Amino acid sequence: MDDLTKIQIIPITIQDDIIYGDDITNIIINSLKEKNESLQENDVVVITHKIISKAEGKITDLTKIVPSEESKKISSQTGKDPRLVELIISQSNEIVRIERDIIITETKHGFVCANAGIDTSNVGKLSNHVVLLPDDPDKSARKIRDDLNSRTKATVGVIISDTFGRPFRTGQVNIAIGIAGIDPIKSYIGKLDMYGNVLRITEIAIADEIASAAELVMCKSSRVPVTIVRGYDFTSYDSSISKLIRLKKDDLFR
Repeated sequence: MDDLTKIQIIPITIQDDIIYGDDITNIIINSLKEKNESLQENDVVVITHKIISKAEGKITDLTKIVPSEESKKISSQTGKDPRLVELIISQSNEIVRIERDIIITETKHGFVCANAGIDTSNVGKLSNHVVLLPDDPDKSARKIRDDLNSRTKATVGVIISDTFGRPFRTGQVNIAIGIAGIDPIKSYIGKLDMYGNVLRITEIAIADEIASAAELVMCKSSRVPVTIVRGYDFTSYDSSISKLIRLKKDDLFR
């Protein structure tokens, strides 16, 4: 049985705004030093996508977006800025549903979420700018993990997170959108429960659970975009977030 009593959630404050070209790994290491903290073996580093997106230049100026007729039509339905709607469409494989002022899409990554994950909050002091998701969150996570492993001599996992709503539930939770060094799913298929029954379908979305745990100390209004989750025992694993994405053919509601 896993010893879950040893798990710690450590917030890492970053005071400065992230800008294009910033070295996220270096910023994390320096922020840890300021806290008299250092990475330990098997730490999981959870990073909000927003600082990754900012460092990678995934900020768009809406004044430079020319809305199409389709965007204008959807704008009239939802009340959203037609330029934002145009951007949502450009970042999506398909629009899943439009209801009131909500646009649910499947992003280019395969995530089903509101507004293609485009965020208007915590953009910085720039007006009329929005933050997009990273182009390849797994690639971003792998780079940071490799850099952290190399520069700290600790083998860690990295999760890039974002806040998504949930079907049939009120409220949002932090979930994993990019991962490196840790299996996003813990399968119990074929194992026995406490009474000797064979488990046939149980697979726990560990990456999402860790991201949600990290959100306990990450607040939208605070400067805690990085959290260390310490004490979860895992084996280093060459992973991808695609493992958590349910295929459309298996989705009962699409």
